[in-house]
Order: sequence, then structure tokens, then C-alpha cells
Amino acid sequence: MTNFQGRLAVITGGGAGMGRELALQLAAEGCHVAMCDLDEANMTETRRLALAAAPAGTRVSTHRCDVSDAEQIAAFRDAVLSEHGSNHIHLLFNNAGIGGGGSFVNDPVASWEKTFSICWGGVYHCCRAFLPALLAADAAHIVNTSSINGFWASIGPQTPHTAYCAAKFAVKGFSEALITDLRINAPHIRVSVVMPGHIGTSIVENSGKVLGRSPEQLSADEIGELRDQLAASGLPVGNLTDDAIRQLIHQRAREFRDNAPTSAVQAANIIIEGVRAGCWRILVGDDAAIVDQLVRNDPEAAYEPEFIARMVEQGHLQQLMASTGPAA
Repeated sequence: MTNFQGRLAVITGGGAGMGRELALQLAAEGCHVAMCDLDEANMTETRRLALAAAPAGTRVSTHRCDVSDAEQIAAFRDAVLSEHGSNHIHLLFNNAGIGGGGSFVNDPVASWEKTFSICWGGVYHCCRAFLPALLAADAAHIVNTSSINGFWASIGPQTPHTAYCAAKFAVKGFSEALITDLRINAPHIRVSVVMPGHIGTSIVENSGKVLGRSPEQLSADEIGELRDQLAASGLPVGNLTDDAIRQLIHQRAREFRDNAPTSAVQAANIIIEGVRAGCWRILVGDDAAIVDQLVRNDPEAAYEPEFIARMVEQGHLQQLMASTGPAA
């Protein structure tokens, strides 16, 4: 599928970050877009920006949906097909995701399962829900967002990252398995798995909102736990007030977004061009390519502190490690 004009694309997590940029770049080519998100204000802004740059007649719709909920996804699908007057879609971008539930040992079960349900369940249930509409198209493409954490389950030696990594490994394996399944049973549908490195998005901030752990929502006891975690990781935060800890969390979220080596605009362009080229495996960012190669070269050492220290010393993932520690 090299031409997206007149096609219909469904994008989850379209309110911000890569989802927004996918919507803007596709709409600019005359592709009709249906997006979902939990933040309706962000989606409204995405729609405004998309239509401003789109050719006349391009349709962009917004739908509130929690992709961890299969019933909401089914309602989202029905609304998309009704609003766009179609029985088919051409592109499905399973982009929505959050971070959280890092520790399988210590984090609340609800936080772990919510993160896994969005990052993996959202992909699975959207593929299930939209499969009949993909089958009804003359050509179609599923684009599932995994991560470098789909082949390397770490963000540093001091920070557990189990729910997100488990989900992203599942997305990668599912997508790769679909290659053969679709080739045999639905050869007009292609699939790509996207593995971004550190991309400049608001995922750190948005994850806190979804999980009820934004800085303003944290209790004094929760702030105290974060202070202890930060101190254990070597940061001099023992004398900081609760409000100062909250400001530090905000600062780290901004740094993750603003200091990334790859912007959301660049990431969306790489993804779209990968789809246009028919690639099934789309690495996004030089850091993704470098980490992929390093892990392949020495998988036995991939989770040792020395391996990660070497990576950071060589200039890779420094900001990612700094911005996604315990405070995130």
C-alpha cells in the first residue's frame, strides 16, 4: 500500500505523541482517519490540526475509548464504521500505550494489570474487533507498536520494568506470528511491528494520569516511598519537600519528552514510510537499531549492570535512563 489517499486509517492513542503525528501525516495525504484516546481535549486538537493540513473532503473522527476494555473497543469499531459509512478499513495502527507496573514483586496488581491490558490487550482486542473490516478491504495493513523493550526487557539496573516489557514482547511475538497466518489465510493484509527507542512523547506524564499516579494525586506516604526509591538510586533527595518531589516528577516527564533523540514527528514519518515500503519490522531511532544489535551480539550479558553502563558510556539511552526511573 504505497498510496494512502482515500484510505481509512484507525489509530489508537491519537490524542498525542506518535498517534497524533500519524493522524496528521496520514490526513495530509488525504487519508481518512478515525482515532481513539481517553483525552478528548487532546483528540479535538489533533483533529483540528489534521483537518487544517488535509485536502478537502478528508474525514477525521474522534472516539473516546479505553483500549484495555474489549467492550469499549467493539463500540469504537461500530462507531468508526457508522461515522465513516464503511464496512471496511485499510490501516489499523495499534499505537496506544502507557508505562507502569514496573515491579512484579512490589507494585500493586491493579497497576501491573492495567499497563499490560492497555499495551498488550489493546493490540489483541483491536485486531480481533477490526479483523472483519480488514478482511472486507481490497488491501489492508496492521501496524502494531512494540518497543525496544520488546527485545530488551530493561530500562536500567535500578528500575524494574516488568508489565510494559512483558506486553511489548507479546506484541512483537503476536505480530511476527501473524505474518504466516495472514499470508495463508488473508494474503491481502500485511502486518508490521514497530519498535521505537526513546521517542519524544508525553507517555511518562500520561501514564501517571491513567494509573492515578500523577504528582498531584500522590499521597504523602506515596511521595515518601518515591523519595526512598530516588535516594536508593543515588539522587540527593532526602531533604526535599513533598512539593519539591512532585516538581521533580514533572521535570523528569518533560525531559523525557523534550530531550529525546527522535521526535514524535520523525517517528511517525519512519513508521509511515516503513508501511509504504512493506517492511514487517520497523525500528524507530538510531538507539533502537544500536540496542537491537548490542543485545543480539551478547544476549547473555544483556541484563548485567556492566552491559548497561557500557551502553550509557557510549552515549546510548542516557536520557531514557535518567527520565524513567522510580519517579516515573
